[in-house]
Amino acid sequence: MNKAALLVVFCMTLFVPVCAQGIHFDSYPSHPRLLVKQGEEQKIKSGLAHNPEILRLHEYLLRQCDAFAMKPMLTYKKEGKRLLAVSREALRRIFYLSYAYRMTGEEKYLLRAEQEMIAVCSFNDWNPSHFLDTGEMTMAVALGYDWLFDKLSPDTRKLVKEAILNKGFAPSRDKRYNWFLSASNNWNQVCNAGLVYGALAVLEDHPEEAREIIERALSTVGLTLKGYAPDGAYPEGYNYWGYGTTFQVLMNAALESALGSDGGLSEAEGFLASARFMQFMTGTTGKCFNFSDSRESVFALPAMYWFADKLQDPSLLWNEKDILSRAELSFSDEENRFLPLIPIYGSQYKMKELMPPATKLWVGNGQTPVVLIRTGWQDGEGFYLGIKGGTASTSHAHMDAGSFVFDALGVRWVQDLGMQEYYSLEKENVDLWNSSQEGQRWDVFRYNNLAHSTLTVNGKYHRVKGFVPVTNIYSDDHKLGASLEMTGLFGGDLKSAVREVALINEKYLSVTDRVQADGQPASVRWTIVTGAVPRVLDSHMVELKKDGKCMQLIVDSPSATAVSILDNVSKNSYDAPNEGTYRVVLDVNLESGQSEEIKVRLVPATDR
Repeated sequence: MNKAALLVVFCMTLFVPVCAQGIHFDSYPSHPRLLVKQGEEQKIKSGLAHNPEILRLHEYLLRQCDAFAMKPMLTYKKEGKRLLAVSREALRRIFYLSYAYRMTGEEKYLLRAEQEMIAVCSFNDWNPSHFLDTGEMTMAVALGYDWLFDKLSPDTRKLVKEAILNKGFAPSRDKRYNWFLSASNNWNQVCNAGLVYGALAVLEDHPEEAREIIERALSTVGLTLKGYAPDGAYPEGYNYWGYGTTFQVLMNAALESALGSDGGLSEAEGFLASARFMQFMTGTTGKCFNFSDSRESVFALPAMYWFADKLQDPSLLWNEKDILSRAELSFSDEENRFLPLIPIYGSQYKMKELMPPATKLWVGNGQTPVVLIRTGWQDGEGFYLGIKGGTASTSHAHMDAGSFVFDALGVRWVQDLGMQEYYSLEKENVDLWNSSQEGQRWDVFRYNNLAHSTLTVNGKYHRVKGFVPVTNIYSDDHKLGASLEMTGLFGGDLKSAVREVALINEKYLSVTDRVQADGQPASVRWTIVTGAVPRVLDSHMVELKKDGKCMQLIVDSPSATAVSILDNVSKNSYDAPNEGTYRVVLDVNLESGQSEEIKVRLVPATDR
């Protein structure tokens, strides 16, 4: 069988849609061809004239470009094993400056972009041992090369092209560095997307190498795209949707603009549906459901504008409108380098005319099942409930299966402590990426089940490979929520464990756990994590207070247990502090074979 035939078979076994027809390597536009082709700037400018929110962002981008002139050129400076901060800043600067030049024609932006490209292309390497750094840097210089091609000096074009070939493509063939090709997480998307940008940028001069890079990406990125199936629940959570999915969007959009087709990538099961998943991941407090390695703060999602355009569904931009309407525009390192995507795909939408989503409930199955409920779409209005199933064995996972977050009265009452910054652990030689049952990852306080709003049995960590499916959905206004089968987390210490979490009549939250011991006694700990100040009123009632609001936690059963309050202070020197947070716990002791129902309500004080 020849190589071409082998490639087709390989594609089909991994991911059928990427083998769809429509990619023509012999027919492509001249530069610029990535995202915005020659002459398409006018459409963006016309949209800005009728869209003050997007115009305000456009002006912000220009101010940022002016500020770059006061900054030194980037240098090769690693943090631990990573050059990633430098690569991301290069992408931010070159993307902004190239955008600014194409939109204004002002030479100062062209000159600074060229200087930035020369600086990073003169590095000895782009740190291929941590290939995310290489992927983002390749994308950065490819964008500048393509968008500014006719204006760059011949020497600069030569330098950039050789850097793409030697610092991007060459190490991607080295087995020491290219493990991302077999990964099923965001690394696959980010690294492949950066390389595809490089390939599309140098396509006319190096057609065979470019085609090899693109076809390899099409045949391997499906490993990650499978994670969106069947409904769009991204397994790595909020932060990594913002990362991996944005690079997937960048790849898809560039293939479409340059070659006329993304080869079926956008039609991957669940991929387009993941936009609604991500929208429902933000609560009524403006905080996200930060399961797995995620922070609680939300950030702008420039890729959402591509989804809205692709699906012709501007309601997907409801949360984005709030971010652009803030009194002061401010963006984090998570999203700031992608901001030009907002005017590129969003300038035609009048933000003040957007309508909120029409539904209260979103359900996603797959590797990380979630049930997301939002009863109001104005800030602080209504309830928000996020419920998570799944497993600790997925990429970036915590032992948080069965956990939930809960917003009411504009306050987050039940929270997730979220991730701890990687470098803070790596510099202490914590074996953070060992996710085996005995791996040190689970000794990190924020990562194990003891510090999540879930169940713990006999003081043990959850079983890493235990999986929690959603077994029932409650979808009427009387009861909005889900049931989860949690038995697999406990390694035989319980015969059965079923959790039901639901909003009742949109008045209060009910959490019911039905547990049964197996052939030996068992100790079950019920936990919620809260940033509210708890006060025990009696053995079955706790008052939670925060921001002048009050919530009552009421234990309806069992009658023989008493509630207690724990701090979130860890014994490990490497753990991040968790000031201002607490755990409210119930300890229930079961005899051999005994069944028990643990039933707790969280009731806004005004409705008790």
